[in-house]
Amino acid sequence: MSKLQIVIVSYNVRHFLHQALSAIQAAARDMDTEIWVVDNDSKDASAEMVDELWPDVKLIANQENTGFAVANNQAIRQSSSEYVLLLNPDTVVEEDSLQASVQYMDKHPKCGALGIRMIDGSGAYLPESKRGLPTPWVALCKTLKLHRIFPRWRAVNGYYLGYLDEYSTSEVDVLSGAYMMMRRSVLDEVGLLDEDYFMYGEDVDLSYRIQQAGHQVVYFAGSSIIHYKGESTKKGSLDYLKTFYKAMILFSEKHYSPAQARIYSLLIHAAIVLHAVASFLKRSLLRYLVVITDAAMIYGGMWLMSLLWQKYRYGSTDFFTDSVNTLNLPLYTLVWILSIWLGTGYDKHIRLGRLLRSLGIGGLILMAIYGMLPMLMRNSRMLVVLGFLSTVSLVIVSRLAYTRWRYGRWGLSAKSQSNIAIIGAKQEALRVRALLSDLGKDGGRLITVDAADASGAEADGNLRDLLDLVGQHDVDELIFCAQDLEASTITGWMTRLGPSYSYKIVAPESTSIIGSPSRNSPGELYTLELSLAIDDAAHRRSKWIFDKISSIALLVLFPVGLLYSMVNRRSQRSGGASTGADGSNHSVTYLKHSMQVLLGQRTWVGYHQGTEATAGLPDLKPGIYTPRAMVDDSSVRLYRINLAYARDYEWSKDLGVLLRRL
Repeated sequence: MSKLQIVIVSYNVRHFLHQALSAIQAAARDMDTEIWVVDNDSKDASAEMVDELWPDVKLIANQENTGFAVANNQAIRQSSSEYVLLLNPDTVVEEDSLQASVQYMDKHPKCGALGIRMIDGSGAYLPESKRGLPTPWVALCKTLKLHRIFPRWRAVNGYYLGYLDEYSTSEVDVLSGAYMMMRRSVLDEVGLLDEDYFMYGEDVDLSYRIQQAGHQVVYFAGSSIIHYKGESTKKGSLDYLKTFYKAMILFSEKHYSPAQARIYSLLIHAAIVLHAVASFLKRSLLRYLVVITDAAMIYGGMWLMSLLWQKYRYGSTDFFTDSVNTLNLPLYTLVWILSIWLGTGYDKHIRLGRLLRSLGIGGLILMAIYGMLPMLMRNSRMLVVLGFLSTVSLVIVSRLAYTRWRYGRWGLSAKSQSNIAIIGAKQEALRVRALLSDLGKDGGRLITVDAADASGAEADGNLRDLLDLVGQHDVDELIFCAQDLEASTITGWMTRLGPSYSYKIVAPESTSIIGSPSRNSPGELYTLELSLAIDDAAHRRSKWIFDKISSIALLVLFPVGLLYSMVNRRSQRSGGASTGADGSNHSVTYLKHSMQVLLGQRTWVGYHQGTEATAGLPDLKPGIYTPRAMVDDSSVRLYRINLAYARDYEWSKDLGVLLRRL
């Protein structure tokens, strides 16, 4: 019988799982442990990676996603260790985390379950490391966000227990399933995870049952782990919220009185509605506020230019008709807004050349539109020219001001390339530097920090001087080499430097660099395998534009196609060939597909369909056609075709497919 069984349930997080297992190996090196990975039918070759790289890990490869509780129970039932640890795949344990946790439980026999201090990918403490029971009052305070307003007030912070010091070991009510160590004897007494929960709530339910059986549930602050928080579940979405709260309702119905359960259910549904409304308003404001501001600014600039031009040219500000303000200027503003959008003006990283080129094209389009306007609306070509000058000036000045306010620097956008510090020994640091170069992430300043005490000849400094080095070199992002640094050293520096920087970790021999910008964001991943052009906003936009323009062109040409099919049928009829209904059917299908693409229901070229064929790839609308004609139905073959399409995407590829298929 082993001392400790570690159970990891994995679903489509291969790169994070690789890092987690590397950290576990270092932490469990001198311990009597057995490591289990239960793969819930991942489509990203997670199971194959475990089988190849960690043959000593006990692997259960499910053929369907059984959920968190069922998967954990599968592994727990097949072992008889003294302790069981439930661990998320998107975690990094320190070298002493496992040993310290086991030693604490050995010394405290009343402790039935133990959690640990967790930090996110930015080094910030995760409050869900320790929690209270979700009673109706606690749920109401959390729904109203009172715990954020009064973080230390016990009466309103019963969920995250903010009044308890994060660095003090304390008895609590609920632990996180991301790291939950339990005695086997306690599990035999209270039962395993409740399989009525598919995802979320299992840890709450199990913690409650352990406590009700008379055992202590302890938050252990003697060590820390990194938890990227939600990479495998994509927290923050409305679907996540519904799933989580559904689990909470199940908990209330199971453990509370009917009256309490009804109150709890009402609070939960109110929280879902409030969250949905708040999320919609937030997305709408963020998405459209800058556009509305630009439109008002551009219209105002052209209106002022029209007044100045009328005063200069005609000696009066009332020379133009009212249609200038009600028709011309709104039309010109719309064209300018579309030009800014096409020129990356609403992307995070603005490209000045593309923006100016698009504004120039917008000016030419306006001159063409001006020539087609009725004579009554052709007030002055100079108004278009002056509008172009004012729009370009205002757009550039507004972007400079925003960047100065938002990022503290003068420029058109956030830095497109970060200044990166690689912390590791010479050989590993050079490997990571080469990896960044292959990924196209070496555009900023790149420095190397020797992980040893003494600075190497090839390094810019040593680890002791890291605090000075990040300031001296204006570092934005730090990449720690796990091969040369202990996890406790990494978490210590993340905590010390704070959330002002971006942190990533690269596991030994891995081609993936993993991190997370905040506790509310899913993990970030740099990897050669997933550098996909289709993820780029400019490529997404060009695909959208191609779909719309080509659909309009095909709809305009529809009568020509219909006439051709009629002539073709007539020639077939005169030649004695069977007429059939193929021509008319093709015409109807042609029209239907063009309308579907124009309305945004489908795209001309999309992935070959199938769960395994699209696993892990960015979402696309269903395609009328696929990148290649169906060669065979092998999932691996189709996935490779889809991956190549996503990785190397250009709108010209869609054009080639469309022309061939038509």
